[in-house]
Amino acid sequence: MSLELSKKAQAVKPSSTLAITAKAKELKASGVDVVGFGAGEPDFNTPENVCNAGIEAIRTGFTKYTPASGTNELKSAISRKFKDFNGLDYAPNQIVISNGGKQGLSNVFDAILNPGDEVIIPAPYWLSYPEMVKLSDGVPVFVYGSKENGYKITADQLRDAITDKTKAFVLNTPSNPTGMIYTRPELEALAKVIVEKDIFCVSDEMYEYLIYGDEKHVSIASLNDEIYKRTITCSGLSKSYAMTGWRIGYTGSSVEIAKLMGAMQSHATSNPNSIAQYASVEALTGPQDAVKVMKDEFNRRRVYMYNRIKNFPYVDVLEPKGAFYVFVDLSEALAKSYKGVKVETTANLAKMLLDDYAVAVIPCADFGFPTHIRLSYAISMEAITKGLDRIEEFLRSLA
Repeated sequence: MSLELSKKAQAVKPSSTLAITAKAKELKASGVDVVGFGAGEPDFNTPENVCNAGIEAIRTGFTKYTPASGTNELKSAISRKFKDFNGLDYAPNQIVISNGGKQGLSNVFDAILNPGDEVIIPAPYWLSYPEMVKLSDGVPVFVYGSKENGYKITADQLRDAITDKTKAFVLNTPSNPTGMIYTRPELEALAKVIVEKDIFCVSDEMYEYLIYGDEKHVSIASLNDEIYKRTITCSGLSKSYAMTGWRIGYTGSSVEIAKLMGAMQSHATSNPNSIAQYASVEALTGPQDAVKVMKDEFNRRRVYMYNRIKNFPYVDVLEPKGAFYVFVDLSEALAKSYKGVKVETTANLAKMLLDDYAVAVIPCADFGFPTHIRLSYAISMEAITKGLDRIEEFLRSLA
């Protein structure tokens, strides 16, 4: 057959994180004692009260279509959450509930981009951002944060990257993959540029509850009316409530943008899962004890991992402040050899670790930093300890 398939679809890179995680699971299923540091989801079960709400939804027949952009009950709960936690006033008609945070972000780019519009993405970045932008006919433009600045970009860097084709700037705090957060003064400086240049800010705050120590989450849209008008705030229940498989994401935006996203979603997928929406109301409005338990455990693992890794040979690492990832610079290790073979790339290093030490890590070339790997601490302390022992043994074997 000679029919040509979509060039756009053929240009999409598969997710390397999902591929590595799948390979690790395959090995584990075959009996290999694999430690997988690739997890982008909590290892906790969904809180029991949320599960019970899902069961109640099924038993009471809440299994039909809902409005395409989500139920009024869940929109109202999200509106209250935006007010109480983020300091943001989004009325229910400004909120769109989607099938996970990914669909929410895709909706945003579809709603605001025209062919050729540029979207500034700070690097390191979550690997899906550039693919989403390209699928929405936009052009990703990368601006690189320095290690000295916690892998964050400055307001001056943002200003210098803006052209007459720039439509939006993607902000991710806390960050995947670095675990770093933007402080209020840093956000104020960025907001000033965004308002001055009159572009959109797509603020991905999926890890907003997972911030440790004395740090606080600040939503950029809460700073003033002008940045609020230009910001689409994106989040979801996957990470904070251990609801990755329930697939509930949401956005807060202007009414105009929300209407566009709701209309597009109505043709793409119709409504998010009705049962998951019902359970999400309970997640947001019910007891929050489980959220604190998970956060405290993540913090315990974070401290342990950072204190171990910073003493490994051939690595450089900054202490993460949020999310559940440690971003590890292996530039020095890449210049070494393993069993007489030059390591050279983090992809090679990851293969060596998986093949010989049964440890799965995420090489970060697809995150914009090819000399780094990402390690998740959304796995048990037992697995973390075992996996770090193996990584340390591997690193000490390099010559």
